[in-house]
Amino acid sequence: MRTFLIIPVFSIIFIWLTGCSVYKVDIQQGNTLDQEQIDQVKLGMNSQQIKYVLGSPMLTDPLHPNRWDYVYTFKPGGGKLFKQHYTLFFEQDKLVRIENKLVNPGGKGPKTDAPANDS
Repeated sequence: MRTFLIIPVFSIIFIWLTGCSVYKVDIQQGNTLDQEQIDQVKLGMNSQQIKYVLGSPMLTDPLHPNRWDYVYTFKPGGGKLFKQHYTLFFEQDKLVRIENKLVNPGGKGPKTDAPANDS
């Protein structure tokens, strides 16, 4: 009679112990931009050229149609958040300013915050 009781008890303990580990999914959102794409963007390009190189922006504000935001976040399961915010400003359909904010995975703040690609 004890063997009939021991097998279910050990089965329940085994199932309970294996169910304790929780898998955390990687969460990726936004526009993924690599350095090659960013290097192709130059001041003076028009909006169609930018869309060809980078794709459509993640955020377009109806109150500020001359500002395009390319936002990307990645959080590995159980890891620290990586965040990139690439903002383009247009005047008369020409690119006039670029802001590239990259937050390190260590969360130490923006890595770059200066206008890029002056040529």
